[in-house]
Amino acid sequence: MRRTAICFYLLICLCLTSFAALADGVITGKVVDATSGEELIGSTVMLKGTTRGTATTFDGTFQLKAPAGKHTLVISYIGYTEIEKRVTIKDGETINLGQIGLEDGAIGIGEVSVMASVAVARETPVAISTIKPEIIQEKLGSQEFPEILRSTPSVYVTRSGGGYGDSRINLRGFDSRNIAVLINGVPINGMENGKVFWSNWAGLSDVTRSMQVQRGLGAAKITVPSVGGTINILTNTTDAKKGGHVYVGTGNDGRRKEAITLSTGMNEDGWAASVNVAHNTGQGWVDATSYDSWSYFANISKRVNDYHTLSFTVFGAPQEHGQRYNRMLIEEYQTIARNDLKYNPDWGYKQGEKYNSSYNYYHKPQAILNHFWTLNPSTNISSALYASIGRGGGRRTAGPNRGAFNYTNEDYRIDGQINFNKIMDENIAAANGGKEAQAYMTNSINNHEWVGLLSNLTHEIDDRLKLTGGYDVRWYRGVHYTEVDDLLGAKFATDGSDKNFGSRNVVEGDTISFYNEGHIWWEGAFTQLEYSNDIISAFVSGSFSAKQYKRLDTFNYAPGDQETDWNNFFGYSVKGGANYNIDEYHNVFVNTGYFERQPEFNAVYIDYRNKFNEGVRNEKVFSVEVGYGFKNHFMQANINAYYTQWLDKTVTQSIRDNQSGDRLTATLLGVDALHKGVELDFRLFPTKQFTLYGQMSLGDWRWQNDIKDVQIYDQDNNPFGDPVNLYIGNTHVGDAAQFTWSLGADYEVLEGVKIGADYHYYGKNYAYFRVTDRNVDPGEGYDNPDAWQMPNYGLLDANIKWDFKFAGLKSTLYGKASNILNTEYVADASDGASHTWRDAEVYYGLGTTWSMGLKVRF
Repeated sequence: MRRTAICFYLLICLCLTSFAALADGVITGKVVDATSGEELIGSTVMLKGTTRGTATTFDGTFQLKAPAGKHTLVISYIGYTEIEKRVTIKDGETINLGQIGLEDGAIGIGEVSVMASVAVARETPVAISTIKPEIIQEKLGSQEFPEILRSTPSVYVTRSGGGYGDSRINLRGFDSRNIAVLINGVPINGMENGKVFWSNWAGLSDVTRSMQVQRGLGAAKITVPSVGGTINILTNTTDAKKGGHVYVGTGNDGRRKEAITLSTGMNEDGWAASVNVAHNTGQGWVDATSYDSWSYFANISKRVNDYHTLSFTVFGAPQEHGQRYNRMLIEEYQTIARNDLKYNPDWGYKQGEKYNSSYNYYHKPQAILNHFWTLNPSTNISSALYASIGRGGGRRTAGPNRGAFNYTNEDYRIDGQINFNKIMDENIAAANGGKEAQAYMTNSINNHEWVGLLSNLTHEIDDRLKLTGGYDVRWYRGVHYTEVDDLLGAKFATDGSDKNFGSRNVVEGDTISFYNEGHIWWEGAFTQLEYSNDIISAFVSGSFSAKQYKRLDTFNYAPGDQETDWNNFFGYSVKGGANYNIDEYHNVFVNTGYFERQPEFNAVYIDYRNKFNEGVRNEKVFSVEVGYGFKNHFMQANINAYYTQWLDKTVTQSIRDNQSGDRLTATLLGVDALHKGVELDFRLFPTKQFTLYGQMSLGDWRWQNDIKDVQIYDQDNNPFGDPVNLYIGNTHVGDAAQFTWSLGADYEVLEGVKIGADYHYYGKNYAYFRVTDRNVDPGEGYDNPDAWQMPNYGLLDANIKWDFKFAGLKSTLYGKASNILNTEYVADASDGASHTWRDAEVYYGLGTTWSMGLKVRF
């Protein structure tokens, strides 16, 4: 009887449980960006006042069980304004809320996105990869900002010498000179040579809202050096919601970081403000590469009325850090460095204190005033007035005995480091004898002022046609000179490079070697016509630009002859593309374009003088690309192929003279190159908690011609030896891996706890040719020898994130480890005369690094 009663009781409980489960209703829907319609993967959907909730899947959809009754749904996503929806559900009922649009939580970000030409998947016909802010927070750790892009096809990023902010990025084999980098739609590539120095933007990771890579010609409307691709960075503007966060972090080699963000939210009068301040310090993984960096970001916005919004942003990152300039032979790492890959030959002890012979300091604040004007429901104008002032430089060596700083000069080394005390003793002895400094330190200064205006008008002709047009005006002045920094115990040095004064004695703070300025005016106009419906989207665009150069040189010319006339160059671009959505799963696209770009400043004025290059020509680029995309409930995948022909390219190279240790430079004109390849990327969603993603790229990048009569210059801009011929035709382009693949996974092991791992593999990586070692003609019928191919390597990273409540506040603990297997690998190399490892000068990559940090939001 007792046993029967127990069975009956269990049966009743089971029936009640089943009935309760049947009584639950189901709420479904899809969460998207209210502006672009893009799915917001991982959005949180909660029943208010309960712990019951879920997250959207890869296509933005969700299913949430709820008991019968009235409920309030709270829907949120990082960087977007949280919304609440009231629903009433009956027993066993399924309610579909349809598409739920979340507004971006930053004021004016939609307008900035239009100005920046942010691409949309299955609509914009270009190959794209978009990095969301939560990925940056989880995956970046202590890495440099560009390293977050390592999981993107055809991207190669290294730390170069390993100093703070010294990283570099190549895209489809092109360096930063030929990758357009935009911050909120404003170009930041250097006006004279197109370079981007990431140390100037070290604080960007703290304020980046999204980061998009458009490979190839890209979707940017303005005329920019987008040969390899475009990196579009959108920063925070002002959060519409009041709040903020604090962050504290630590890491390897004494790394420390503190940051705070505050936002007022928008008040009743339409005003809102946000500010972020961060401080980074550490010793650096490479010896004597300590760094001290501040970053700041501030924005104040005013919604004047329904038609006008003003937004003012200022940001910058003053920093100073020690560097490792000299690459070394692999054998020298084994002997001089005693197999210590952290070894840095560019420092020593000066009177008991660490002292760097290679050191960098810079501050490049940028201010942007945006005006967003809605003329009518179909027409708007977005404008940006911006200015930047850069101040700083890098430490260099000088003097008749500057070979004392060369790491191969054992007479001035103690345990492999520079013996600054011996150099000072010799300088003091020379000073007592009335002689000049024999070896001393200088600073190579590169200052600039830059002002620009960018305005973009968009008019929706109808629900399918959109016309965009605008203009782009820039003024730039770059100032370049060398100043005496530290005489190392001497009373004076001697310099005879100023032709107006002849040989003279100079002291600390005096200008020596050279002084020149580059002045540039840029005026451009652009237009684009777009067509789109649910099946087909297409665009055609064109741009025209005028660029004017002028050079001033006070050292090599007498007053009255120091300034050139303005020299004018014109460029243009034409490109177009189309995307066809075959169905809801498949799409194909094609794009093509041709442009002529004005030559770089150093190609216009040659020999580091006011000497105009009569034979200078525009650089010419033709590119075509085709792609295919697939998307269903389980996966997303894209594959594309590209072909880029580049003619009359300008290449500037900096190398070290093996004998003296001096820094040498050369500018190559009329270089032709062909870059072609295929790319694949994918994301799989086996379960709601598990994501698998990866990419593969295979390129074939080659130089197409030999170059004749190239003049090499020393660090004082004087000719170094006779001109040389460079035999590089049909050799592989170096400095970036032509074969890469990566595989990564993220898994939510518990609610609020997510772990991840990423493996990156690099192959077909050739050393960069040296202008001093390519002057041997192989002879008729023989091919030019290829540069040394570096060993293939792979790196494994891991990360963890834990979301929790701390004193009632939303908090997150982050952890990141890079190269956790401590793999030894060559990341950068300059080729030698034998084109083998024996005389290639290399940088080894960093070993294991780690970081962890706590963010508390309020």
